[in-house]
Amino acid sequence: MIHWPRVKQLRDEVGADEFDEVIQIFLEEVQEAIARLHQDTARLQIEQNLHFLKGSALSLGFDQFSKLCQDGERRAAAGEGAQVDLPEIIAAFDQSKQAFEAGLAEHLA
Repeated sequence: MIHWPRVKQLRDEVGADEFDEVIQIFLEEVQEAIARLHQDTARLQIEQNLHFLKGSALSLGFDQFSKLCQDGERRAAAGEGAQVDLPEIIAAFDQSKQAFEAGLAEHLA
């Protein structure tokens, strides 16, 4: 669910002091994009929002979430945006966030 080597790499790139701020910004931006998905009932911007979420997820090692976003983005690009399972994607984010927060101290010690 979480690709911990990527998380460690990001921490090393930004520095331990800045890492907490990067996490905070990531979580805020993802929540904003998820809110945009909820508001976009016609799914006119679903491809762009899923693309953003995919990139954000990859940068912080949220593997399962990023894969679901990528699959949804591809479906939307193929004109199948209405068939994208947004509840599954959002549930994957929630599960990934919990796993990330639970394992952060252990994996970055």
